[in-house]
Amino acid sequence: MEQNEQPVFGIEKLYVKDLSLEVPHAPEVFLEREAPQIQIQLNTGGRLVGDSVYEVVLTVTVTAKIGEKTVFLVEVGQGGVFRIQNVPEEQIEPLIAVACPNILFPYAREVVSAAVSRAGFQPIILQPVNFEAMYMQRLQEQEQAQAPTEVPIQ
Repeated sequence: MEQNEQPVFGIEKLYVKDLSLEVPHAPEVFLEREAPQIQIQLNTGGRLVGDSVYEVVLTVTVTAKIGEKTVFLVEVGQGGVFRIQNVPEEQIEPLIAVACPNILFPYAREVVSAAVSRAGFQPIILQPVNFEAMYMQRLQEQEQAQAPTEVPIQ
């Protein structure tokens, strides 16, 4: 295999694409003594932006609530531009869905923690995420949705 045919997977750029922080009930919320319930949502998406160049965005949404009252909501879109060259077509999707979010997650975790701290709350330390398991679960759900359903014969 020649040098220019070697598979290439590289980081071109890492950046915060979107950052939103809301503390809708400030300053009264700072008087609360009850610990908020934390909900975390993760979404990933990727798209081709150039010749063998992909943008991947990991969106992390953290919502803290006490009862029905939102204490804070932070959403981070951590983006990355990745060069994926000379890789078989069937391996590109797993790279975008697993490898790229694994690279982006520590950066998103730091942005979430810093934003929550700057809002006056204890930092939120996101636990590691198994993006491979998430990807495999999504594939399994897609297969089940496409599987023919059995109709009972009467």
